[in-house]
Amino acid sequence: MTGTVLVTYGSMNGSTAQIAETVGDVLRKYGLTVEALPAQSVASVESYDAVVIGGGLYAGRWQRHARRFLRRHRRDLAERPLWLFSSGPLDASASERDIPPVPGVKKAMIRLDAREHVTFGGCLEEGAKGWVARMILRNGKGGDFRDFTAIETWAAHVADELTHMNA
Repeated sequence: MTGTVLVTYGSMNGSTAQIAETVGDVLRKYGLTVEALPAQSVASVESYDAVVIGGGLYAGRWQRHARRFLRRHRRDLAERPLWLFSSGPLDASASERDIPPVPGVKKAMIRLDAREHVTFGGCLEEGAKGWVARMILRNGKGGDFRDFTAIETWAAHVADELTHMNA
């Protein structure tokens, strides 16, 4: 393995993209070559040795570009180390306990033999796209619940696994 990692994501309002960028930054600190790209812009995963994919959670499902990425690249993803993350709870629950993957992500984990999944808190702030997002904000349920220390710790764990694969 050469250490080339794709960190890709499906993000509607940028929160999941920021988590993915943070994961990529940590992996780079471990000497790995990383590309962080939106899921809809990835044509192939063949040139990557490992993949981390994240999806924002909307109504109990991953953001559509993340779901489509998994379907479109399922054969190649099954042949390389794969980690998944979700972002979405608009409360402190992701920092307080382990939140299992939503059913569609759980099914993909099993089918693709993913190494791990973690759920991080989400972020929904003024100016978010979509009528559901605007309704949530109007009801006072928005905010930033991302725990970047937890995100960096998880990314370091992934980096550690990857660097030991390279050894």
